[in-house]
Amino acid sequence: MAKLAWCYLMNKAAFIYSDDFQTYKFSENHPFNQLRVKLTYDLLQSSGQLPLENIVAPRTATDEELALIHDIRYIEAVKQAGQGLLPKEKMSNYGLGTEDTPIFQSMHEASALLVGGTLTAVDQVMSGKVEHALNLGGGLHHGFRGKASGFCVYNDTAVAIKYLQEKYKARVLYVDTDAHHGDGVQWAFYEDPDVCTLSIHETGRYLFPGTGNINERGQGEGYGYSFNIPIDAFTEDESFLEVYEQSLTAVAAFFKPDVILTQNGADAHFYDPLTHLSTSMKAFREIPRLAHKIAHQYCNGRWIAVGGGGYDIWRVVPRAWSHIWLEMMEKNTGQGKLPSNWIDKWKDLAPVELPLTWEDTQDLYSPIPRKQEITEKNKQILLKALYPISHLQNGDSQLG
Repeated sequence: MAKLAWCYLMNKAAFIYSDDFQTYKFSENHPFNQLRVKLTYDLLQSSGQLPLENIVAPRTATDEELALIHDIRYIEAVKQAGQGLLPKEKMSNYGLGTEDTPIFQSMHEASALLVGGTLTAVDQVMSGKVEHALNLGGGLHHGFRGKASGFCVYNDTAVAIKYLQEKYKARVLYVDTDAHHGDGVQWAFYEDPDVCTLSIHETGRYLFPGTGNINERGQGEGYGYSFNIPIDAFTEDESFLEVYEQSLTAVAAFFKPDVILTQNGADAHFYDPLTHLSTSMKAFREIPRLAHKIAHQYCNGRWIAVGGGGYDIWRVVPRAWSHIWLEMMEKNTGQGKLPSNWIDKWKDLAPVELPLTWEDTQDLYSPIPRKQEITEKNKQILLKALYPISHLQNGDSQLG
């Protein structure tokens, strides 16, 4: 018994990983590049922070599991597309063959592996083998029931949430800090009171997918269980973290989940080429800290984390995603210099100069001219987004 307890403590978290995650690849020049997962894996190993006993291989999701969310006709279309058999006139019906989601060989198999990785993380946590699990290959939150969207073929997070409901009867809090709105997950559970979605993202006025407004609160029995906080362009660390901490704390207290699933897009960073936010590595160190705290406060530690967006794969994503794992393992690293062997291994392949330290430099960007205005605007957005919770706390019988 003592030996079993010791093993459990040594494996408090599972890191889901396979080199085969690299097979999810649209093209050489496509911004969605899963090399970032390998870069993160290698950074953690170079830092001595990823023991072999914590690494768990992903399985491939079955068609039946994919069909928890996706239409079977869409699954068959993805299979045909990956074999070069989908007629061209049908591609647009399924969101395939577009600039965002071009067809590539064996795309069904590659996509099903990413979904299976997140399901592997779910089973690791819900079976009690570990408290936390991380699948950086997942987080494809834009996929819809019958259509690919925004670099996402299958929506692993939505499938995982439905799987959590079906197999484990769990109430799930989904927290999305990607700079893009988590639309596919939100709409999948928009009428479900047993799934609460919280998305903090850049306003859709400037950015794909253009949704995630404050008034998207859910529908029918699910009304009041969808929370959106569309922050302004150029939001920096202090304002982002204020919104994140206050919203997650309030929503978790309101919903009291059985398990928390976080989507950890790293594209809110100032360096990201596809977004307009201005956070630094400070934000990505703090995001998993609060998620970890909430998981222990309400869910007996049950926390599943996935990747997501992040398009500066060299300077941002490996450091940002490493912080999730370091937090899960309760390690006090992630400060000072990056391991020199990691820098030496990748510097000749990187098109930009690699960072030398875990943190960003103090002069990451020039002072934001409208910083106070943006901060105040975000505060007002936060208050409006949390208005239903404040009504309930004041004794009202219905969400407003």
